Amino acid sequence: MRSLQHGAMRSVFWFLGLAALAVALALLVGRNPATLTLFWPPYRFDVSFNFVVFALIAAFVLLHLALRAVAALRELPAQAQRWRGQQVERAVVGAVVDALSYQLSGRFVRAQSAAQKALDQLESGAVAQWPRRDQLQLLAHLLLAESAQSLQNRERRDEHLQAALAPQLAKNAPEVYEGALLRAVRWAVEDRDIQTARSRLAQLPHGAARRIQALRLKLRVARLGGATAEALETARVLAKHRAFTPLVARSIVRGLALDALAQAHDLQQLQTVWRKLDSTERAMPELALAAAQRANQLAESNSDGGDTADRQAAAALVRAWLEPLWQAFASLDTTQQSLCVQALEPGLLQLDASGLARLEQSQQQLPNNPYLQYLSGQACMQRQLWGKAAQLLGQAGHSLQEPALLRRTWCALAELAQERGDEAAAQAAWKKAAQMG
Repeated sequence: MRSLQHGAMRSVFWFLGLAALAVALALLVGRNPATLTLFWPPYRFDVSFNFVVFALIAAFVLLHLALRAVAALRELPAQAQRWRGQQVERAVVGAVVDALSYQLSGRFVRAQSAAQKALDQLESGAVAQWPRRDQLQLLAHLLLAESAQSLQNRERRDEHLQAALAPQLAKNAPEVYEGALLRAVRWAVEDRDIQTARSRLAQLPHGAARRIQALRLKLRVARLGGATAEALETARVLAKHRAFTPLVARSIVRGLALDALAQAHDLQQLQTVWRKLDSTERAMPELALAAAQRANQLAESNSDGGDTADRQAAAALVRAWLEPLWQAFASLDTTQQSLCVQALEPGLLQLDASGLARLEQSQQQLPNNPYLQYLSGQACMQRQLWGKAAQLLGQAGHSLQEPALLRRTWCALAELAQERGDEAAAQAAWKKAAQMG
């Protein structure tokens, strides 16, 4: 509507201008008896002034038209060259679009042919430097490399990939260059070539390296190369940017954190890994239980059996890490309760009076829980409270389902029976323990 109003106003002003010009001409030439005399000895020419004015105007118009015609003639070769360039440009764009269409439809041989046609036209001598030429050339090389990758022709893929990553093309088409690097990383991951993948990632500009697609590839490279700490950090960044659903993000982060904990070679390294976990990760029961189990394994492998410094340090770490789970023990499922009890059991010797009181209080709050009965019974047995230990372990033996816990329960009951001199009960308990495998 606004453009129509502007057009109407322009027409009005043109009409008024033409009307004013007509009035001026009418006043000038309407009743003008003036004449113009031209002397060319021995001749004399008397010409009307009005005629002279119109003749000058006509001469100016003719001269202008003649100059325009000469300029148009001189411009014809350049126009012909531009026309040929436009035809080549259209053909190149059409070939690149065809190659992309064939690539998306899975017709890789035809995609290679169309992309090669575009490159042949670009490399011909008739092509001028028109806009987006380098971008189209880079895209053609990239499509050829993509089709070669799909056809498992790695030699041709690498040839056109190197051509696409040429510095001149990268300078004039930075976005396509970054896309070529990302595709190169993906191909290196598919080839399980970690060194090449890391090299291509390092070539990405800083801004491109922070994009979600680049971070996804970085995560794959880190996991493939066994760099668990790097993969965990990258997964956190992706989860922060909502690259995954919350459930998937939690699963990925949990799996990587479990791998990091399992790769710890000593208690100090395990503590370092645990401190690097954020609060939400340390609150995951699976991670706390895995860290506690790994601490017990490391203490067992580094000690000769007995109350060593490693066992004491591991017991303190386990109690600290499992404290949130212990406070919410009733809300854990049976598997988590079983793992929690098994993780706390090796540190029962290091349990002080206050810790033993807390254990007894928890067992009294959940008197029918077999895991708390088992843990309290083992603690009582280690402190030579034979009667209470036999009662708790006997109750646990009727409810526990895990073979490992049942075996240890019957072994403890057999030792208690031997302490009180009941050989028959001891033999029966040893037999049941042997049946648990």
